Amino acid sequence: MTNSLTLLPKEIYRSYVCSHANLPPVESTQHFVDELVMFFFPLKGNRTVSLKSLQKELRRLRFRLSELLYPLHGDSEEEVTQVVESFFNRLPSVYELMLNDANAFLESDPSAKGIEEIIMSFPGFYAISVYRIAHELHLLNVSLLPRIMSEYLHGKTGIDIHPAAKIGKNFFIDHGTGVVIGETTEIGDNVKIYQGVTLGALFVERALRDQKRHPTIQDNVIIYAGSTILGGKTVIGRGSVIGGNVWLTESVEPLSLVYHQPQIVIRDKKDFVEPINFYI
Repeated sequence: MTNSLTLLPKEIYRSYVCSHANLPPVESTQHFVDELVMFFFPLKGNRTVSLKSLQKELRRLRFRLSELLYPLHGDSEEEVTQVVESFFNRLPSVYELMLNDANAFLESDPSAKGIEEIIMSFPGFYAISVYRIAHELHLLNVSLLPRIMSEYLHGKTGIDIHPAAKIGKNFFIDHGTGVVIGETTEIGDNVKIYQGVTLGALFVERALRDQKRHPTIQDNVIIYAGSTILGGKTVIGRGSVIGGNVWLTESVEPLSLVYHQPQIVIRDKKDFVEPINFYI
């Protein structure tokens, strides 16, 4: 079978090859973010992790990030060094945010037996941790790497958080599958959301790329499973509770209770002459 690339004009083929030559390896980016999360939370049973070993691991992670950045910065050592220094200088504050998130999980989820269980097995916490790492790289104007990280966590957890979204402290995602948080979403402190929640745009159009398209969720809001909140002008006021399966495209005042109440009919099966047939 003829390779389709051989059918391209030479100029297009050359452009295709060159444009793909300076891209960071996807698998290496995925491994880096996992290693960084494990660096933050080095769970080794009851064994103590020595300061010397952590310092050695930190040096290795700095080198790994440099390797990923070089293709994106035209092998400019000065630019890469500046980004690496800035990123690792921010890590203490990122770590503090992650610890606050872990405590929010412990306080919010009665099934959580301890911080270790949350760190090792809760997909919502993993998703938030990867987001916080990707977000810091986004703030440093690093291209591509943050999106690779966000799509990696999307594939692993079913949770899709754009690295440009702004999320405050003590964030809690329960279960998480199907959660979507768009690029210009703004989320305050102490917010809880459940599976299937979408914080999205009213519609998709290239001309809107520099505008706020996704909602603002203020402090202390709870959004229950299956709810969809759309639009850049939509603001969910502080302390509000959004019930399950709600569709919202307009703002609600602080301390609001918003819920969808479908009609549910319960009857005795003996009253039916014929069973209900479902066609799928």
